[in-house]
Amino acid sequence: MATIDGIDELRKLQGQELGTSPWREVTQEQVNNFAAATGDWQWIHTDVERAKDGPFKTTIAHGFLTLSLLPVIVADTAAVTGISLALNYGLNKVRFPQPVPVGSRVRGVVRNLSIEDVKGGVQVVNQVTIELEGATKPACVAESVVRYLY
Repeated sequence: MATIDGIDELRKLQGQELGTSPWREVTQEQVNNFAAATGDWQWIHTDVERAKDGPFKTTIAHGFLTLSLLPVIVADTAAVTGISLALNYGLNKVRFPQPVPVGSRVRGVVRNLSIEDVKGGVQVVNQVTIELEGATKPACVAESVVRYLY
């Protein structure tokens, strides 16, 4: 994991790759807990037996579960120090090109797209590409917007 010491050092990384997170397994327990939290009990995610006869031959993670891994992926990739606060400001584009089968492993590649001054700090847009081990297409590509305040 990289440590970025303050906003000035962060600015020097504009347009660059910030790093790659370690691989992380997606488990059926995570999927079931996500279903419980969101109320999305669609069988393709939670019914292991039925999913064996489905299009993916196994259960798959919810797309939004995959997206919800962004905070831990970014935290495992780079930490910005010397700030008073980091605020999730939202997302720009989000796509799910590839399903994530339960039991597979994912990791994220974080690349800075832009850094703009805002009142009290900077707004940073990073592209986070969640790769699926052994797949040619990513599981998720999202533009994450974060505000780092002085």
